Amino acid sequence: MTTKPKAARFFVRRVERPALPPETGADDMPFNTHEDGFGDRDFRAAVPGTPAAPQDAAAPADDEDDDAALAAIAAEGLTGRQLRRARLLAQKHGLDARSDLDAVLKLRRLGIDPLVRSSMLHVVTRPADAPIPAPDPAPQDNSPDPGRQLARLPGDGAQLPQRSKPIKVPSTEQRAEVNQAAEILRMQIEIARRRRRKLVLLFARMLVFVFLPTLLAGWYFYRVATPIYSTKSEFVIQQAGPASSGGALGGLFSGTALATSQDSIAVQGYLQSREAMIRLEGDLGFRAHFQNPAIDSLQRLDPDASMESAYKVYKRFVKISYDPTEGLIRMEVMAADPQIAADWADQLIAYAEEQVDQLTQRLRADQMRDAQVGYDDAQTNLAASQRRLIELQENFQVLSSEAEVGLITTQIASLEAQLSQERLSLAQMEANQTPNIARMEPLKRRIATLEDEITLLRARMTEGGAGETSLAQVQGELLVAQADLQTRQMILAQSLQSMETARVEANRQVRYLSVSVHPTPPDAAAYPRAFENTMVTMLILLGIYLMVSMTAAILREQVSA
Repeated sequence: MTTKPKAARFFVRRVERPALPPETGADDMPFNTHEDGFGDRDFRAAVPGTPAAPQDAAAPADDEDDDAALAAIAAEGLTGRQLRRARLLAQKHGLDARSDLDAVLKLRRLGIDPLVRSSMLHVVTRPADAPIPAPDPAPQDNSPDPGRQLARLPGDGAQLPQRSKPIKVPSTEQRAEVNQAAEILRMQIEIARRRRRKLVLLFARMLVFVFLPTLLAGWYFYRVATPIYSTKSEFVIQQAGPASSGGALGGLFSGTALATSQDSIAVQGYLQSREAMIRLEGDLGFRAHFQNPAIDSLQRLDPDASMESAYKVYKRFVKISYDPTEGLIRMEVMAADPQIAADWADQLIAYAEEQVDQLTQRLRADQMRDAQVGYDDAQTNLAASQRRLIELQENFQVLSSEAEVGLITTQIASLEAQLSQERLSLAQMEANQTPNIARMEPLKRRIATLEDEITLLRARMTEGGAGETSLAQVQGELLVAQADLQTRQMILAQSLQSMETARVEANRQVRYLSVSVHPTPPDAAAYPRAFENTMVTMLILLGIYLMVSMTAAILREQVSA
């Protein structure tokens, strides 16, 4: 990081000042000259090509020229700092200046411009043996000119011994600038050196923690890792189609992934379970294959490896996925030998078929068992109802209560008709004035007999005699038995229909495992993927290194804060 130098800023805006009247300079405090010990000898260096000014060049011109020159200087808008510098410069040269503006005017008439820094160097760097040019007797131009001729000052006649090569001492401002530039250069060099050191340390850390482990991983994947062969297969679990009598909406979800999604997920979980691994170990020796010394040490199982260790290897080398959109189960089996990988895949597919059969077998058996039990109970109850009805008929000696009631009713109606006829005949005989008594007596006895028979028949229907049951009671019990028999017959019919429906549903619940892609032995190794695995290793190490570096930087900042 480079820090820009900052310098203090002063008030350098030009201030417009009005020209002073000629009288105002009389009240200013004069600056007295002092004797420097060299008399009238002049040691100033004259500007090359510029004639020296006479001793009396600082004498005032006429008042009109002075007023015009002061007004012109005031119109320039000199700053207070520039005016003070001109006053000090005039005092150093022994000029009697009435004001700051008058000091500027007199200095300019001497050929010294107080506004230019190089003017002082022109004054003090004139060689001692340089001839002093004759002064200009009548300078007419009062305008400020940095290249104006120098005037002779008091003490110009004195000569000091000069060195062969004058020593030029830099000013304070130049020394400050040089020191600041040197400091900035030193800081830039230090920052560059620090950056180089940090870059070197960064590359060293990256080499140790990222690149060297990546090289080791690449060496392992390219030179040491055992080639692994992969066998891929695909199969789907299908459902039996519904019966044609199910209607238009009967097979809406049949044959889709939604109908067998649970079974597919169950089969996937079974093939990835320890039970499948144990069965594969018992049938084809899963652990013995990975305990072969030909396999590299990172993938090889120990001779005394446990089932848990073998199960970890099983999950890594047997991968099963389920696609819910299409209902496909994809299985990838890996092994160090292609034929062994194909054999393992075939065996796992056989396990999946058994699992599919077991998933629906219990459901189908439960449905059929419940329907069969209901049908058997209905048959048993129907037989019991029939036996009870037969017992009632045998006990009452009545085959049908309705037939008995009809017969008795018919007899009563016939007797009622005969009774009515006899009563009419008796009424006609009694209507004669001299009825025949001999003929009336048999008729009355017949009427009484008919009435007794009708009463007996009616009592048989509603009243039971000694040891006998009334026909109404017999009819009621028979009707109850017949109704129970009809109910049992209806239940039996429904049970039979339910059993048939359960049989159809059980057939529809049957699942079939159809293999769409059969496992075949590959002729080239699929793993390891050396380049991809090496790049993944490098990215993982780089991510870990970045996380650790950021964490350390944050902790350092928190501690320093």
